[in-house]
Amino acid sequence: MSHDNDRPRINRLVIRNYKSIGKCVTNLADLTVLVGRNGAGKSNFLDALEFVAEGLKTSLDYAIKSRGGIDVVRRRSTGHPHNFAIQLELTLPGRHSALYGFEIAAKEKGGFEVKREQLRVTDAQNVPVAFYHVERGEITRSLPRALPRPQIDRLFLVLASGFEEFRPCYDVLKSMGFYCLNPESMKELQSPDAGQLLDPDGRNLSSVIARISADDPHRFTRITEFLTTIVPSVASVERIPLGPKETLLFRQNVKGAKHPWRFYAASMSDGTLRALGALVAVSQLVDRKSPVRLVGIEEPETALHPAATGALMDALREATSSTQIVVTTHSPDLLDHVRLEDDCLLVVDQHEGESLISELDAASVAAVKQKLYSPGELLRMDQLQTNKTQIEENGQYRLFVEMDERK
Repeated sequence: MSHDNDRPRINRLVIRNYKSIGKCVTNLADLTVLVGRNGAGKSNFLDALEFVAEGLKTSLDYAIKSRGGIDVVRRRSTGHPHNFAIQLELTLPGRHSALYGFEIAAKEKGGFEVKREQLRVTDAQNVPVAFYHVERGEITRSLPRALPRPQIDRLFLVLASGFEEFRPCYDVLKSMGFYCLNPESMKELQSPDAGQLLDPDGRNLSSVIARISADDPHRFTRITEFLTTIVPSVASVERIPLGPKETLLFRQNVKGAKHPWRFYAASMSDGTLRALGALVAVSQLVDRKSPVRLVGIEEPETALHPAATGALMDALREATSSTQIVVTTHSPDLLDHVRLEDDCLLVVDQHEGESLISELDAASVAAVKQKLYSPGELLRMDQLQTNKTQIEENGQYRLFVEMDERK
């Protein structure tokens, strides 16, 4: 499948002292898969990305408080308390690139401040076309110069998004969606909404399906086709009103029946609902033209028959033509369908309370490329190892230096 190299995407993510992650420097592919034991830190990797989106869509105060406060968000230490920081490298429309990052410091009584925030937008020749550097509520340098005054407890990109030079970066980061799909929530009768974006647990799935089927019938057809491949007995799905509420109506082929039987969402299996939620999450539209730019999903294969994971991965891979996807897993069946030549496979391990995240070690990569083992087989043998060289290099990575040097 050919992909548009000019479409907005996140190319690199740097995380420092966020929850259990000490320092992580990694590239992101169109499809990135994180594998590791329960509690290793896979969810914290996704949450760091979600923190960026939430801090832009709502406020830093909400993003921090909803996670339990600044002392929960920043990595715990027996020594001096840590500031936490996140930096992203992006591709923007028009062959532009962006480097965006911020560092958050704690204050007394659970307070916090934006110690530093920087954004630099460059053209195809790597020439800066717009930038700003903010230090503790003051703009130290910028282009254009007439920018509004920053607030020390808010991300300045929210204000800067009013300028056309910075808006594309804001739009990409704000339009990320993150999902831990809950079948029990999907089974409940729901109040109708506009169906603009799927809720994190999938509870408004019926409204989002109705919107996609109206706005982009071809996209909805592909969702249905993949669902029938993953769950062969399902013939169709649609939103149906039930008084003031709504739910999903499935038509399912039953042996001996002349016509498909009808089932409401409450009667469907958890695996079917989770699979449908994942298909919708990676196919939804922010507006009538723009897809969600990045979607993160926790363990999309849960409760799904192992034989159906290949079809699910095919669906995710097709969706990467418009949406970047990051998933977490500890399923060898899903890893059997990872392509190291196209996808990014990140191994997550934990050592003395710190999450270590890297690509596969060289020996594992060689074994997969020589077709001696698949990634899933290596996981079954407990032989998926982090790349110690990359982790050591991550520890030496100096955050924001590249921004400072490109003045």
